[in-house]
Amino acid sequence: MSLPVVTAGRGPGSDAAKRAFDLVAAGLGLLVLSPLLLLLALWIKLDSPGPVFFRQTRVGRFGQLFAIHKFRTMVVDAERQGQLTVGADARVTRAGRFLRKSKCDELPQLIDVLQGTMSLVGPRPEVPKYVARYPAAVRDKVLALRPGITDWASIKMIDENEILGAAADPERAYIEQVLPEKLDYYVRYADSHTLAEDLRIIIATLAKIVSR
Repeated sequence: MSLPVVTAGRGPGSDAAKRAFDLVAAGLGLLVLSPLLLLLALWIKLDSPGPVFFRQTRVGRFGQLFAIHKFRTMVVDAERQGQLTVGADARVTRAGRFLRKSKCDELPQLIDVLQGTMSLVGPRPEVPKYVARYPAAVRDKVLALRPGITDWASIKMIDENEILGAAADPERAYIEQVLPEKLDYYVRYADSHTLAEDLRIIIATLAKIVSR
């Protein structure tokens, strides 16, 4: 599937300052969290057959495709049964249940931040099939930013898979209900993001995870 190329645009915040913050924070994060990351990697290997990382093609800044880093939480080849995770999905491994609940499966995306394909904060990177459904004006605005590990949509819709699990047609519910709500958050962030706003989102994300 080919996606339209998005041209570079200027956001309200300083891209240089945001990138500098990303580099310092992601580097320190990987250094401090390295013992935990190694333990989680070992648990994943012992818990089920397959690689430690789940690599999936996502749409990045300006429509460029990249392979995201996540800890594997499902059995190998789970995507053959669909890309949405719905409710108590039988494909999720024992280790994967903890990783998803705690959001620790997202920690390897610090690697993507260092590589420059992602930011700590920004619209979550989607798979091409759903990005193709973005309205043109929204797509241009959202894809002018580096995708992020977290954002307001991630916080407000942290239990998205449970919401989809209650739907008669999860795919349709995602496209018609969940995705438009996410895009609304993405656009508002694109219109007003600052480094101070990023710090608020990071703090709110940590608070939300701890309170679950």
